[in-house]
Amino acid sequence: MTNNVSAQALEIIKKMQQSELTESVIYAEIAKFAKGDNNKETLIRLAKEEKAHYEIWKRYTGIEMKPEKFKVFKYKLLARIFGFTFAVKLMEKGEENSQDEYDRLAGEVEESVMIKQQEEEHENALLGMLDEERLQYVGSMVLGLNDALVELTGSLAGFTFAMQNTRLIALSGLIIGISATFSMASSEFLAARSEGRDDALKSCAYTGTAYLITVILLIAPYLLLSNSQYILALVLMLGIVILIIAGFTYYTSVAQDQPFKSRFVEMAVISISVAVISFFVGVAAKYFLGVDL
Repeated sequence: MTNNVSAQALEIIKKMQQSELTESVIYAEIAKFAKGDNNKETLIRLAKEEKAHYEIWKRYTGIEMKPEKFKVFKYKLLARIFGFTFAVKLMEKGEENSQDEYDRLAGEVEESVMIKQQEEEHENALLGMLDEERLQYVGSMVLGLNDALVELTGSLAGFTFAMQNTRLIALSGLIIGISATFSMASSEFLAARSEGRDDALKSCAYTGTAYLITVILLIAPYLLLSNSQYILALVLMLGIVILIIAGFTYYTSVAQDQPFKSRFVEMAVISISVAVISFFVGVAAKYFLGVDL
């Protein structure tokens, strides 16, 4: 069948054949540890569809291929760490450019139209059926993350000029951060219970964990640098804030199909603005109160 297509089309087919086989294996491997029978069944269906596409392409190339081991390992690792929904949607997001290749094949390979339609419609529908527990609590994580970023960024920025000592700043931030973690988690628990939800404990755990991790990351520069390097610690802390916002926003944009840029800009502007205002509050407080630590 290879004689029926051009050399250029055959190269595209080989690339797609390799991709379909690798993705089939990835879906099958992730299905082995994904929680929930419906999720497992959906992933297995996706694996079978990808394998069927591989068999179609193999009729044109006549080549038996093996999956890309590194790519399989990469997405299995991502699924373990960040959840299978994030991993498989990130994988499919990376295949968006292949749609143009389907269009180039349409004139020579009749099956490419059918495969493209399945990729665009059926597989997207199946991906939408995935129901992962951690994504049900993204709202709780966002609550903890946003509150920690805004509150602690402002506090640390204010302390930086008022105290001018990284150890004192870290101590003050740690006390505030841990207290606020328990406060935030308990508030989320009470709010969930008042709504009659059975998952109040899990909800508060996700909120508290997100808050505590953020506290540790933001205080780290003040703990690692010398007492006199408080300005550098502030700059590094603000850099960590941007990285946290970028990382979490990217995660939710992929896992929940939400826009990245607008949400990232909104969170970054709020957090940095609070930090700048708080820094000048610290300057004013030190000057007018005449406190010298």
